[in-house]
Amino acid sequence: MTDNKNLEDNIEEVLEERTEDIEDVQEGNVEDLHEEVEEENVAQEGEMDSLKNNLLRLQADFINYKRRTEQERKDYIELGTKKVLMDLLNIIDNFERALGSETEDRKYKEGVELIYKQMIDLLGRNNVKEMQTENIKFDPNLHHAVLVEEKEGVEEGMIIDVLQKGYLIGEKVLRPAMVKVSK
Repeated sequence: MTDNKNLEDNIEEVLEERTEDIEDVQEGNVEDLHEEVEEENVAQEGEMDSLKNNLLRLQADFINYKRRTEQERKDYIELGTKKVLMDLLNIIDNFERALGSETEDRKYKEGVELIYKQMIDLLGRNNVKEMQTENIKFDPNLHHAVLVEEKEGVEEGMIIDVLQKGYLIGEKVLRPAMVKVSK
């Protein structure tokens, strides 16, 4: 019953508003109605512009989010790859020491050489290469000076011995070379 009463009141209210609008038109207040409609249009256009701007911001935020997460994913993969390769370099160092030692078992030595070659090939497939250290000047970005020694006939700052090989991954240093430098 109350719902019917509320409905009747709402209908009467809307009828009164429309009746007033009709009376205004009949009385010549068309200009006032026109101004009201214009004000409503301006308000709606402002709201629409605001919604468009919000949409553009959200799209830009999403694009930035995608770009950032993709970069983070690549960084994590690169970090994991570097960690594994660094561990592998230590194993390769041990293989080089084993190859440098004397043994009478020829087949054993051939087996070690074969495994060593496979590891070096694996590094190559992952864009890892050994640094050139012979007859070059010491570069603190590429080398780690462990010892300094005076040596006749050698220019100061030149690498005179490599204690541990250095490696590059692409153009970046994976592991700096440990070197002895002339004084």
